[in-house]
Amino acid sequence: MGRCRTAAVGILGATVWMSAGITNAAEIQVIASGGLKAAYLELVPSFERTSAHRVSTTWAGSGDIFDLVIMPAAFIDELIGLGKVVPGSRADLAKSGIGVAVRAGAPRPDIGSGEALRRALLFAGSIAYSTSASGIYLADLFQRMGIADALQPKIKQSPPGVPVGEMIARGEAEIGFQQVSELLPVSGIDYLGPLPTDIQHFTVFAAGRHIGTREPDAAKALIDFIKAPAAHPIIRKSGMEPA
Repeated sequence: MGRCRTAAVGILGATVWMSAGITNAAEIQVIASGGLKAAYLELVPSFERTSAHRVSTTWAGSGDIFDLVIMPAAFIDELIGLGKVVPGSRADLAKSGIGVAVRAGAPRPDIGSGEALRRALLFAGSIAYSTSASGIYLADLFQRMGIADALQPKIKQSPPGVPVGEMIARGEAEIGFQQVSELLPVSGIDYLGPLPTDIQHFTVFAAGRHIGTREPDAAKALIDFIKAPAAHPIIRKSGMEPA
């Protein structure tokens, strides 16, 4: 859990707060990881129209005072353990598997099984994955496959906030891995599909309220909106499943 702790603390990227206006509407400033981004950006305008609250989102930064954070559930649990997120406030929103992509028009390697993917990785000239939850899993997967040492010279990790798909589209790596929901919106790549079922890993994205939140009711309203059944088609369209 040490790497999760580092990522959890590091992603607290900006001071996030909510301030109530004279109409009792709140300006909700949220910090979030990119896994839920596509669905979130489609859902938030509807939330703003129906609630009168306004939402401003930061996708990276650091700070100690905020109201709402959305990131992989393991990181939320770390923050609860650190006394920064309210115990019992974790709300699971959606889950995503890891996908695979190559540059648009490039040869499409066989990824139909774990063994086929292993062969494709050994053959590839360069491989990209993120520094977040999917990257942590892949580093461990390559160890278990017994190919970590062979792949190490080929590995390129995307900087925080930079989608792996953008690296692939620019030709900086031949094959890339990230949450399906983070690959699908990127142009210039061919999405090959999810990891094979025998090695797939799902990340749950969750929300949590800071221990010092000023507007807990508005934060809960946003969480409830994203969790509502009406949001499920948008979440699925983004490549995720409701949690």
